[in-house]
Amino acid sequence: MTQPTETARSLGLRGAVNARDLGGYRTADGRVLKPGTALRADALNRLGEDDLALLADHGLRQIVDLRSLDEVREAGPDIVRGLPTAEIAAAELSATPVTVERTTDDGITLHHLPVFAREFDIYVALRNALADRDADKQRALLGDGRAEGMMIGLYRWFVTDAVARERFATVVRLLAEPGGTPLLFHCSAGKDRTGWVAALVLTALGVDRDTVYADYLLTNERSAAIVEHVVDSFGTRGLMKEPALLLPIFRADRNYLDAAFEEVAAGWPTFEDFWRDGLGLDGAVLDGLRANLLA
Repeated sequence: MTQPTETARSLGLRGAVNARDLGGYRTADGRVLKPGTALRADALNRLGEDDLALLADHGLRQIVDLRSLDEVREAGPDIVRGLPTAEIAAAELSATPVTVERTTDDGITLHHLPVFAREFDIYVALRNALADRDADKQRALLGDGRAEGMMIGLYRWFVTDAVARERFATVVRLLAEPGGTPLLFHCSAGKDRTGWVAALVLTALGVDRDTVYADYLLTNERSAAIVEHVVDSFGTRGLMKEPALLLPIFRADRNYLDAAFEEVAAGWPTFEDFWRDGLGLDGAVLDGLRANLLA
């Protein structure tokens, strides 16, 4: 198995600590994902000038933002050098998919593809828990395994919901487009929606399941410092009596990814059937993915 600590190279962005490169992972037939082609990240709304310069070095062709309208309202739209700020804001402050086309031949196209479930809207649940500083209500919402259950339900929804499947499939199609890479896809933390896209892509390309999980769980290493800071601040600011109740939401957990793959196995005989009938993707998309991402 290829060790993700060796291959999932950080992009070095101070404003997006979980931004990394899928390049270097090896497939079952011995091929290797090309560095600098498929990039995954947390949100890009906190990038400074140094970060933007680093990102420019990657020569991105496309950015995909999977955050919901509420998330963008709270945190702000992506910062993308070369695209009109007002157009980005208008696109991302939408509950439906919107694309902002590149303004130059060598520029970046931004796709806002919001993926959120009203019944498993983790962002809204978190906001409500913090807004109401009642410790008993927070424990009733998040305690005794309920936060974990909410996350497992979300990952199952990734697979069972037709709209969610269509949005994830769109990211895969964009990665497979001729000239569509390098492409960076992200959500807020770069953990759940981003993690599932990465798992789909790596699995489709023939990367072994252990490596898929290792890449997913690498978020815990990359985001450990910021998670610790945020959880501590919720306690010191008096927002929560038990801020550790939030850890199941902030951390990647093997059980969450298990739930998504279990739903795939429950609904389709093989991953290939899920690829075709669940995601609506065909052999041409897989060929394009291999052409763009594999050395």
